[in-house]
Amino acid sequence: MIYGERKGLSEAIIDKMHKKADNMNMEDESKDKILSEILDFRERHVDSAMNETRCRQAEETLIHVLDKLEKTMENVVYAMAKIVEMRDPYTASHQQRVSTLACTIARDMGLSEEQIDGINMAAVIHDIGKIGIPAEILSKPGRWTEYEYSMSKTHPKVGYEILKSIDFPWPIAQTVLQHHERMDGSGYPHGLSGEEILLEARILAVADVVEAMASHRPYRPSLGINRALEEISEKKGILYEARVVDSCLRILTKERSDKF
Repeated sequence: MIYGERKGLSEAIIDKMHKKADNMNMEDESKDKILSEILDFRERHVDSAMNETRCRQAEETLIHVLDKLEKTMENVVYAMAKIVEMRDPYTASHQQRVSTLACTIARDMGLSEEQIDGINMAAVIHDIGKIGIPAEILSKPGRWTEYEYSMSKTHPKVGYEILKSIDFPWPIAQTVLQHHERMDGSGYPHGLSGEEILLEARILAVADVVEAMASHRPYRPSLGINRALEEISEKKGILYEARVVDSCLRILTKERSDKF
């Protein structure tokens, strides 16, 4: 259907509605049905300038409602991140730094702004499942025991359980669930491999590893950015998506060169 050919149609309004529908992750069939119904209503009832104005106002109101819904979802995510921060300040600052790097990688790879928004939301709360890990383990200095490590590995599934019932317009719960999966199937919790792993999760995995290795952890000092870049370079195409690694290396190499 070519919406621009319909009677009395505002191309600007329809373009906005298309973008909002895309951002809400609507199926093409559902999106076409809703827009078609709106246009059919317009054609039946727009027979005067006054009705035309009212229709335009209704359309603008719909767009405003969609904007508010999207903003509300963002606020829910940031509220969740705040809960984590109150319990474990390290995890919160880690999530924020991972979000910055992951979004920069996604933008460098040419992903859409809608996908980047979703990656940002997932990254900001990707470790929310650690709320299910005892605080004494998270803050423990020194190496974890095998039991403590196995406890830490539950956080992607716990995060998924927390998020799965929220109807985000992005695959937030699945991205959180998969951010410790690896390209060769050696990750957790489900041992997914290659294209079975969401692109968003593959991007998040690289950003997460780089930030974690380059930062201080309660159980070890920082390994440094050079060691982090060596890790993703050596394991490119094995543990980590090659395109994501190339983008990350390009970004961080440029960032370091710009400092000198």
